Amino acid sequence: MSVGLRRWSRSSRNLLPKMAEEVSSSATAAATVDTTKRRSLWPSFWRWIPTSTDHIIAAEKRLLSLVKTPYEQEQVNIGSGPPGSKIRWFRSASNEPRFINTVTFDSKEGSPTLVMVHGYGASQGFFFRNFDALANHFKVIAIDQLGWGGSSRPDFTCKSTEETEAWFIDSFEEWRKAKNLSNFILLGHSFGGYVAAKYALKHPEHVQHLILVGPAGFTSETEHKSEWLTRFRATWKGAMLNHLWETNFTPQKIIRGLGPWGPDLVRKYTSARFGSASQGSMLNDDESRLLTDYVYHTLAAKASGELCLKYIFSFGAFARMPLLYCASEWKVPTTFIYGFQDWMDYQGAQEARKHMKVPCEIIRVPQAGHFVFIDNPAAFHSAVFYACRKFFSSNQSFNTLGEGLLSV
Repeated sequence: MSVGLRRWSRSSRNLLPKMAEEVSSSATAAATVDTTKRRSLWPSFWRWIPTSTDHIIAAEKRLLSLVKTPYEQEQVNIGSGPPGSKIRWFRSASNEPRFINTVTFDSKEGSPTLVMVHGYGASQGFFFRNFDALANHFKVIAIDQLGWGGSSRPDFTCKSTEETEAWFIDSFEEWRKAKNLSNFILLGHSFGGYVAAKYALKHPEHVQHLILVGPAGFTSETEHKSEWLTRFRATWKGAMLNHLWETNFTPQKIIRGLGPWGPDLVRKYTSARFGSASQGSMLNDDESRLLTDYVYHTLAAKASGELCLKYIFSFGAFARMPLLYCASEWKVPTTFIYGFQDWMDYQGAQEARKHMKVPCEIIRVPQAGHFVFIDNPAAFHSAVFYACRKFFSSNQSFNTLGEGLLSV
């Protein structure tokens, strides 16, 4: 990832919790209906993993009840695999259609379209603090990536970085076709930023502007040789974490393994990360309760997209196919947004900018960490409006950076 080794080394002892910030998995409306029906007959208290497809959809609706702007939720059919390919999503034994969970917010006629893609360990509901403000100026569409959130969860059997990237890029492209979209602004957070950037490299004709929020994947381990990392790997803790990484042990497995105690662990995490340990604006009681409920149900469901981790990143969260190496091929104007306390290092974006042949700017947001859009939503919105100022010719207030924002 584009994570500075200094920041990563300081947090390496908490590697799994860090990755859990970006880890998302959830069941979908397309997941085996018979199994869901059978499980729904049992009270949650008696299930080892107290969740179901119905729980996920209900948790999403409760969280989005905090949003005042009316919206439409739909399951967009993307078929059983890429057209012309014998490989379904991906080598799945089933040829049933797959779906991308999508929410579209009401907007003014003629508003530019903003498509939002969540990161690893999240889903579209994580943007709940942003939908109202952004929908005032955009047609906002947010999705759950294939294998996460409320989208379908095919068996994940990818065996290479190339296949894994195709899982996300091609499914997004099929979603775009199904929605008949073109000429949209694409915003991706963290791992979603990696996917958004790779998509824009492959399909630049559809993307008007790219906004990468704390994006992962800009540098590789070779750019960050470290004696500390070498020494850490030689310890039993380092060897154990490296083994867990290479065997694709994800934080979600811990949640599932705890069964009925999983919700309490998630509650403690969200209360700390977005409460006492928040870099900026803390969640209120309702926000914390509803986000916790939503996060648990999306994490505890069947493993699918979460298993991409080891194929995209090496131990230490370094990209196996870094975006930095593609910087000279960039065809879409790009804005990077980072929180001041983001554990992703904005210097990776600075290095990439040197090789880009398109307009590129980097904005840092105060009182915000990796989840900048939750930590400091007002400043985040200001950064997004500034990044898209050319689409708002009649609104001069977006032509200057908001107070506290820093262009680097």
